[in-house]
Amino acid sequence: MPDITRRNYIQGTLAGVAAAGASLPALGVPFKPSRTGFKLCELWGNPKSPDITIAKQIGVNHVITGMGFGRVRKEQYLEAAQKTKEAWAAVGMTIAGVEGHPVPFENLKAGTPQADEEIENTKWAIEALAKTGIDMICYNFMAGLGWTRTNTKLPERGGALTSEFDASAPQMQGLTRFGEISEEKMWANITKFLKEVIPVADKFKVKMALHPDDPPLSPLRGVARICTSARNYRRIMDIVPSPMNGVTFCQANFKLMGEDIYALAKEFTSKKKVFFIHFRDVEGTKTKFHETFHDNGPTDMPRILKIYSDAGFDGPIRPDHAPAIASDNVGDGGSSGYTMGAKVLAFGYMRGIMESLKLPYA
Repeated sequence: MPDITRRNYIQGTLAGVAAAGASLPALGVPFKPSRTGFKLCELWGNPKSPDITIAKQIGVNHVITGMGFGRVRKEQYLEAAQKTKEAWAAVGMTIAGVEGHPVPFENLKAGTPQADEEIENTKWAIEALAKTGIDMICYNFMAGLGWTRTNTKLPERGGALTSEFDASAPQMQGLTRFGEISEEKMWANITKFLKEVIPVADKFKVKMALHPDDPPLSPLRGVARICTSARNYRRIMDIVPSPMNGVTFCQANFKLMGEDIYALAKEFTSKKKVFFIHFRDVEGTKTKFHETFHDNGPTDMPRILKIYSDAGFDGPIRPDHAPAIASDNVGDGGSSGYTMGAKVLAFGYMRGIMESLKLPYA
């Protein structure tokens, strides 16, 4: 696990924030989309969180969540998934996908002897999710440590606290518990995983959405990272060609790779390989960067949302990694990007762009 854990918070919506420079639709002429388009959602773990009430009040009706399969036997996955779906339905939320591998997965990524058991559990998890009506898993292949930041109290606009990564920071020195893992080994591990799991995903029509390495820097504390370029993503999708083998398009990570994210968003979306979007932005390079607000980073956000939509994207999108603002209670730990305040701005900003450009969303 990374030093900074994902907090299961959602963040709401400010309706009516129009995209800068975009033309507004004529008053009195409501936009009626011909397809669902973007499904606005956020990552939560607890249906009883007060954030869910706020989300409902502002019109967010989809959730990305975990399953907790690691706490039960594989024969109980289906029952666990059904209970999770029912718990969210009881508060008016529809599960748009699972984020974070639904079963323990670290040995598989690192290629230890326990990998085979985790692959088998993954197959059971895919079947259970499919039978529950959940058709997308956002997973990553970061061995040893997940998404990583070295500072959670960097001042951003108006003194908001944001997260930063600096490869030269002391905590980035030394090995993880897995020691050194070569790039060759990581390619062997992901090849084994895909050849075993994608045929099952094909059978049950569950989209496997691979998240980029965050940061896309290799090696990191002795562990090679391979989800670090568009070229490598194309290679990964070619290992087992399948409509279920695709991408979580985390914009900021592809930007930090040095890719043309506008061209890449069009390419992957047009090929129906983008199953999930993490809408976020950063300033800096892959060796040193910080998270920005959604409306003040270097990415042309209206442009990229239109690219996704024009290329036919029809799935979940969530605003990710926002700074903590004055109303957020972050305590001594600072901000990990999952507090409520700036996500409220993010949802409003997204909806404003979508309304003004007539991009379908739900």
